[in-house]
Amino acid sequence: MTGIQNLHGWDVTPAQARGLQLSLSGQISLSPMRKKIRFAAGLDCSLNKRRGRIYAAAVVFSFPDLALIETANAELPLEFPYVPGLLSFREAPVCLEAAGKLKQAPDVWLIDGQGIAHPRRIGLASHLGLFLDTPTIGCAKSRLIGTYDEPNPEKGSYSWLYDKDETIGAVLRTRTGVKPLFISPGHLCSFQDTIYYTLACTTKYRLPEPTRIANQTVGKIKR
Repeated sequence: MTGIQNLHGWDVTPAQARGLQLSLSGQISLSPMRKKIRFAAGLDCSLNKRRGRIYAAAVVFSFPDLALIETANAELPLEFPYVPGLLSFREAPVCLEAAGKLKQAPDVWLIDGQGIAHPRRIGLASHLGLFLDTPTIGCAKSRLIGTYDEPNPEKGSYSWLYDKDETIGAVLRTRTGVKPLFISPGHLCSFQDTIYYTLACTTKYRLPEPTRIANQTVGKIKR
């Protein structure tokens, strides 16, 4: 896949990484998606601390019928330390490596991680969105920051996620009676886009198909 931006290098200290986040977060756009969506992709990564390796899988589905079109994977040395709030510097390089191997360019990415629901408003999905220059949605299984009211138990119910008075995401029930997902815009999409496309890509499972299959794929690669 062509068109991946090279915004900065990854050999940085945690202090430099925080500075990059602060400068890059101002470039994130929450404008509504306008382009017709034909392909939706999922992206997930996993690490093996014992081997000092990190793995990623990128998968592309046709939309809206959700037929699997293509998969790609990557493996790199695990170099950046674990620092809360800086996980994208640990995970983004291998995610971009996997994304770069795809032949079919997606119209939207669903990424297992935070979008702007992050202390500096630039989680993994937002950071990757700037590099990919494509709409990205953060579909996290757990909350990083923010307060919310529990959404109703039915699929499709949601409540807003707040950091003080600022809306930073939504708590979305993707399956009736099952724990919700914490979704937030990454880049080039709106809050309503995140809800619509997450639900449109969800079948009978808690996770939307692109991130669910990316998660399964990276698990197989890791083993």
